[in-house]
Amino acid sequence: MGDNQNHGGGFKSYVLIHNIAKRHNVGTLARSATAFGVSELILVGRRDFNSFGSHGSTSHLPFRHFYSLSDARAFLKENDCDICGVEITDDAAAVNGHPFKKNTAFLLGNEGSGLSAKECEVCDYFVYIPQYGCGTASLNVTVAASIVLHHFAVWAEFPERTRDGNKFIVAERPAHKGGRNFSTETAESVTEERKLKRESEGFFDKMEETDSSDNLLDAVFGD
Repeated sequence: MGDNQNHGGGFKSYVLIHNIAKRHNVGTLARSATAFGVSELILVGRRDFNSFGSHGSTSHLPFRHFYSLSDARAFLKENDCDICGVEITDDAAAVNGHPFKKNTAFLLGNEGSGLSAKECEVCDYFVYIPQYGCGTASLNVTVAASIVLHHFAVWAEFPERTRDGNKFIVAERPAHKGGRNFSTETAESVTEERKLKRESEGFFDKMEETDSSDNLLDAVFGD
C-alpha cells in the first residue's frame, strides 16, 4: 500500500462503488482517491474494473470486494464508519459545511440516474455540492468524488503530501499482488462466487430472449 494512505491513526475515508455505469470511471476515481488519502476503494458486485485514467494509482490503493451492499455496510459498520451518499436530496447537507463526524465511506450515484432507493437505504446521511452557475444540472461522478474527498481530507486534517517542484512526490510502487484489474479475492468472496454460479445455472439460457447486456449484468451482479 502506498504511504499516502497512512494518517497516523486519525480518521479514514473510503469510496464505495456499486452502480457506476461506465467501468472506466473506476480508474479515474482511484486516481482521486489516492490523491486525497482514501484508505480503501470498495467494489460491490463485479470484481473486475477498468484502470484506464488511473495513471498507475491503483497500485497504491487497496481494493476490497463484496457481493452485496448489505455485506459492504456490515464491514464498514464494524470499522466505525458512516456511509455518506453523495446526492442532491432534500435533507442533504452542503459538503463545504463539513458535516462529517468520523470515518466515512462515500457512496456515489450512477452517472445517469443517481443513487437508487436501495443505495439510499444504506446511507447514514447525504451531502451535495453547491453549484453557482446555470449551465449544468449536476457534475460528472469523478469530478464530484474529487470535490467531496478533498473536503473530507481538509476536515480530517490529513497531512499534505510533500512536493517536488510543480508535482507531488509519488511513493514507490508496491509489489503487485493479485490479478491485474481485479479486486483481491478473500475466502468469503470465493465461496460467494461459487454460490452465485450454482444459483445462476440455466439463467443464461432463460435470458437469451433479451437483447440488453446491461440488464443481464444487473441481474447477475446486482445487490
